This record gives sequence, C-alpha cells and structure tokens, in this order.
Amino acid sequence: MARRPVTVATRSAWHDVPRRQVRQFAALALAEAPALAEEILREIRREYPHLPVVLDDSGEPMALVGIRRAIEAFVQHLETTESAGAAEGGPRVPPGVFQEFGRGEGLGGRSLDSLQAIYRLGVRLAWRRFAEIGTRVDIPPPAMYELVDAGYEYLDGLVDQSVRGYAEAAARQAGERLRLQRRLIELLLTGHHRGGDPAEALAERAARIGWPLPARVAVGVLLRPAREAVAPAVGEDVLLDMDYEQPRMVVPDPGARGRPELLDRALAGWTGAIGPPVPPAAAAKSLRWAEAAVRLIERGLLPGGQVLHCTGHTEALVLLEPEELLDDLALRCLAPLAHCGPTHGRRLAETLLAWLETRGGAPEVAARLGVHPQTVRYRLRQIRELWGDDIEHPDRRFELELVLRAQRLRGELGDPRPHR
Repeated sequence: MARRPVTVATRSAWHDVPRRQVRQFAALALAEAPALAEEILREIRREYPHLPVVLDDSGEPMALVGIRRAIEAFVQHLETTESAGAAEGGPRVPPGVFQEFGRGEGLGGRSLDSLQAIYRLGVRLAWRRFAEIGTRVDIPPPAMYELVDAGYEYLDGLVDQSVRGYAEAAARQAGERLRLQRRLIELLLTGHHRGGDPAEALAERAARIGWPLPARVAVGVLLRPAREAVAPAVGEDVLLDMDYEQPRMVVPDPGARGRPELLDRALAGWTGAIGPPVPPAAAAKSLRWAEAAVRLIERGLLPGGQVLHCTGHTEALVLLEPEELLDDLALRCLAPLAHCGPTHGRRLAETLLAWLETRGGAPEVAARLGVHPQTVRYRLRQIRELWGDDIEHPDRRFELELVLRAQRLRGELGDPRPHR
C-alpha cells in the first residue's frame, strides 16, 4: 500500500506568547482601534483626495466604520486563537462593508488597483501601531513577524470581498450600457425620431454611453456561422447587437484609416454585408442595402464566407433587388428571342450584351466572346432583323443592357468579361 504523506506542523511563534501578554496586546489594540481607524482614514484621504465620503445612517463615514470593524475583528481573532495566522479560516472579515467599497469603486469608474493600494496603505499604518503596542507588552519579534503575515492574509480576504462588489457593479454597469446601446441602435436603424432635430436625439442617446457621434456610419448585417457563435471582436466603438436573429452592427467612420482591415480581421469566418456610408440620421438606408445584400448572399447570387461591402457590389444590388420589375421588363425587351430556341437565344443574348457593352464592331465583340468575327457578324444581322429599328433607339438599348446584365449576374448568361 502507498504510504500517506506525512504532514509536518509548523509551530506558531504566537502560540508561545503567554496568554497574559496576548490579552494585554489585544486590550490595548482594541482600545486604540477607534483612533487608529481615524488615523488610517486621514492618511488615505490625504493620499487619495478624490475618494467620496459616504455616510451611514448615523452620519458616520462608512469607510471609518469599516476600518474600525476590520481592526477589531482581526484583534479579537488574535485574542481567541493560538496562532496569528489562519485558524478556522482566519479572522472573520466584516460582511458587506468592503464589498460595498468595491461596488463604489466600480460605479465610480475607478480601478481595483487603486483600491488595493488603499488597503495596503491601511495595513502598513496598522502594522506600525501594532508594532508599538507589541514593544510595550514585550511581544517577541518572531511573533510580531507572524502577525505581519496574518495581516496580509487578512488583507486578501478584504480584497476578495471588494472584488466581489466591484464585479457586481461592473456587471450592472455593463448591463445598463448594453440596454442604452440597444436603444441607440434601435433609434439609428428605425429612423423614427419623435419630433425635434434627429441629430440632437441621436447625439443625446450617444452621449449616454460615451459614444462620439460620427459624421458617417455604415450598418452591417451578419449571418451566424453557428447558432452559439461568440460575438466578433469588432472593437468597442462599433455598436454590435447580437440579439437579432441576424446580428446588426453600426460602424462609425467606416472609411477611417485602418477600419476596413480591422473589420476584416474581426469578422473572419463570418458572412454578411456592410451597407454604404451615410450620415447617422440616415442609418436606416444603409441597413436596407445591407439586408438586400444578405438576401442575395443567401440565394447564392453574391459570394458567402465573407462580409461584403455593398459599395463593391453596386451593380448586383441595383439590378438584382427589383426582381419583379426587371423580369417584367425582360419579358417585353427580349420578346424577339422567344422563338429562337433556348441555346440559340442564349447565344444571341450574349452577343447582344457584348455589343452593347463594347459599342464596337464584329472584331471587338468576337474578341470578348472568344468566337470568330464572322460568327458575330451573322448573329448581329439576326439581332437587327429581330429588333428592327428599336435596336438603334438609346432607351431600348439601355433597357436591353439592364435586363441582360441582370441575367448575367443571375448566371443565366455567360460572363466573358476578364476577371478583376
């Protein structure tokens, strides 16, 4: 059988101090606790004048009450145990008071580092007074050194309570900021401003969360790569709301230096679209274009696996979104091809589009399509026969190019254009 590890108990120097001296030390320390607490608070206020003074129901500073209770709890523990260190969990930290300190630091926007520095200052001052009392009642140095270690262990307990309060305040503030941020996003994206100047309403909402209202914004719509996908790290100044089925984000100053690269890195692995830059009061317009692009991505008409910028896909958005109107226009404009058969009709349509785009002769169109110029001349003669004089009318040519470009974007026609 494996042997159990042998635990060697370390003898406490405080245990060796006669109980009479311990009681003397504790009595003197408790008697001086109120004055010591006032001295500590005075020094803290001198070093950290920004700290607010919060009074309890009796009108006494809560900090003073907390310091005094902490000193008393520590000394009473020394009097009732045989070691200065942790016995039965160590001295009991006064509940609530130091948690409230941490909560106040969090709500005041200060850091935990400053709170811990304040606590360390208090321990140093307390140790100085305890050392004087220990000298008066002849407490041996080893026992006093043990007392120092116990004091810092006790400090850890105070800090733990403050951290708990600080975390609670931080969570409360984060929740409140998220609520206000969602209200700002809603105001931006709906465009509903109840009277007055929309810019003023937006500026007021933005100021509540410390968001500088930019000159221009772009709105993004995202498709989750997975149901439980973690929110992308788009930066603190980008307003992101993951509560939508398709998450929304409002990007301030989208053209700012480095912004596109930062978003590309943060949104790697996501699919979606970012609308065109607009003034904040017109953010709903940017949203509409982003939503339109996402619909085209879902239909496979725009590439997925990335977050597209609508400004780079203007042709597709303009030609593919008004689908019913363009389909009706196509029925009328392309009626001459109805009796040509699907294959031949497609070739004529591709030739017609190449001719409309190049405005060139047979050699230029043939080079674009990759066929012989004579083939193009034959097709162009057929096109002129099918459309007659209409093919020379600027409005008819414009309509034909619109519907044929839309069909090419849908994949219904080949794309002979060089890849850019």
